[in-house]
Amino acid sequence: MNRLNKLFASKNNNLLSIYFTAGYPALNTTVDIAEALEKSGADFLEIGFPYSDPVADGPTIQHSSEVALENGMSLKVLFEELTELRSRVSIPILLMGYFNPIAQYGIERFCKKAAEVGVDGIIVPDLPIYEYENMYSSYFIDNGLSNIFLVTPQTSEERIRKIDELSNSFIYLLSSSTITGYNLKLSDSVEDYYKRITAMKLKNPTVIGFGITDSSSFAKACNYANGAIIGSRFVKLLGEDGYMDKIDGFIKGIRP
Repeated sequence: MNRLNKLFASKNNNLLSIYFTAGYPALNTTVDIAEALEKSGADFLEIGFPYSDPVADGPTIQHSSEVALENGMSLKVLFEELTELRSRVSIPILLMGYFNPIAQYGIERFCKKAAEVGVDGIIVPDLPIYEYENMYSSYFIDNGLSNIFLVTPQTSEERIRKIDELSNSFIYLLSSSTITGYNLKLSDSVEDYYKRITAMKLKNPTVIGFGITDSSSFAKACNYANGAIIGSRFVKLLGEDGYMDKIDGFIKGIRP
């Protein structure tokens, strides 16, 4: 069991995950931010590695990626920063980003390095299920890394069942098929989507992301899943002066 499996085995509801972009607002802040989030009560973290064409991201995370790239962030630099991760942070850590930078770095090399620095899972939104299963899954499995698949309201039951079969930690439910940064609105169609997932009785836990911005939307999401992920709203905080001093208040405001 990696840290993700242990977390979900010990706590199966009201889980809070935070996403932030490595290299934003500056280099050499990744582990500082992660440590502050853990101390403030986050259950697990998603560290994004920037890419020049982040198609699923809204303007806030796109901007953070642009700044991070300008600052010199790359996978090589990120792994160098993360060498001190496990001496300071104990909660599960996932890396999230697009396939192109991973392919350029080398997929087997990427998985080995991620495991070496203490990463528990990877989220690659544009990695097709077929390619993962038939070409790359051994790299993930051999290095003890969970591959996190995304599900949208349009995902068929057949595909969701396949994702559940291939998953070994949790499934990431997108609250909508839009880009990141839009507020979660629990329309009848969204509620029907969550109820449909619940009725499927999947073997893996589920976590909701996209549009979770405050305590209200977090609580709504947790009615239908084991937890929720906040990204754009936290990345906005990192753009403010004195952001390190505001992290604790931010987390306490989501989940008092």
